[in-house]
Parts: sequence; C-alpha cells; structure tokens
Amino acid sequence: MAQKVRDVMTPEPVALPLDAPLTEAARLMRDQGVGGVLVTQAGRLCGMLTDRDIVVRAVAEGRDLHGTRLDQVCSAGVVTIGPDDETETAVRLMLERGVRRLPVVEGDRAVGIVSLRDVATGGDAPIADAPRGGEHLAG
Repeated sequence: MAQKVRDVMTPEPVALPLDAPLTEAARLMRDQGVGGVLVTQAGRLCGMLTDRDIVVRAVAEGRDLHGTRLDQVCSAGVVTIGPDDETETAVRLMLERGVRRLPVVEGDRAVGIVSLRDVATGGDAPIADAPRGGEHLAG
C-alpha cells in the first residue's frame, strides 16, 4: 500500500500573517529550527517564506530588514498537496517545481508541511538529525 502524505508530514506548520515583519519570521525560523514559514491572510495560505527568500529577496537587495513585511519577499502561488495524496505525488511535485517542501492543505487550511527529507525517511528521522518539514535546503 502506498504511503500517504499525512503519515510523513510535520503537522501544525509554522505560520505568520502576510503583514508580519521579516525579522519576526527570521526569529521564528531560528527558534523553531525550520527553513520556512507559511504566510497566511485571514487564516488562509497565501505564500511561503524560506531562509533562501530572506537572503535573495531581502539581504541581497539591501532592504531594511526591520521595515520589510512578509508580503514584500515571500513566494506567492505556492504549490500545495493534500494529506491523503500519496508521497510519490509529493516527490513528483517537488521535483517538477524545484522546491524542497510543500504545504499540506485540507480544505482552505494548512494542516502540515512535507519535505523531501520527510518522504525519504518516512517521517521517522530522529529529531537530532535535522528539523522536519523545514530543514535548511534551498527552495
């Protein structure tokens, strides 16, 4: 039987509202040990911000890191997957889109995040190895 995304995803993903300051997202990523946060508006997923986005779209452009909001640097139009989809579908989507993690959405609500590492380890990677669902990988 094929493995489902819900079996390997990290539940309760780290999320912030669209108008949150970039520095808040960076601190949250550091404190939670993740490489990305979901960006929401009125509780609905509208984007994703990765550590790479911070470097490429904020630091490299010389933005004021304290005055920059997530809506100015996050990736919009994020590809998502459902919790009942097969992990093979998640891998295919990640490879096609060149990303390392996908938000897991049920209805209009983000319920998790799945990464290539999650799929490769079957969701059983020891926490000491690396954070799940947002490990430090580009994309």
